[in-house]
Amino acid sequence: MLKEFKAFIAKGNVMDLAVGVIIGSAFTAIVKSFTADFINPILGIFTGQIGLSSFVITVGNAKFLVGSFINDLINFLIIAFVVFLIVRTYNRLAKRDTTPKDTKTDALLGEIRDLLKDQQNNK
Repeated sequence: MLKEFKAFIAKGNVMDLAVGVIIGSAFTAIVKSFTADFINPILGIFTGQIGLSSFVITVGNAKFLVGSFINDLINFLIIAFVVFLIVRTYNRLAKRDTTPKDTKTDALLGEIRDLLKDQQNNK
């Protein structure tokens, strides 16, 4: 079982995933800072509050942290949009690389196919 685990860890996909998780968490921190330090003050101009996170609706004893939810929603939308751009760019680049290229073997097989068709037609 240890050998299987080593083989699993040595695969490129696991390392790619690990790098992606690390970069993703760092990117999330940047997006949270962007939301807190730039977007919130701009929205605060319109709402009259310093930041959205202080926006709370109280009904009886229940407190609804609407501002925190809106902050998290903004963070999600920014991250989702960036991921969309990355995937779209990757897919466009991948399409260019997957065009089939004729090899010598393909050309020879095509000639054989044509010769067999000619033999079938001449009978």
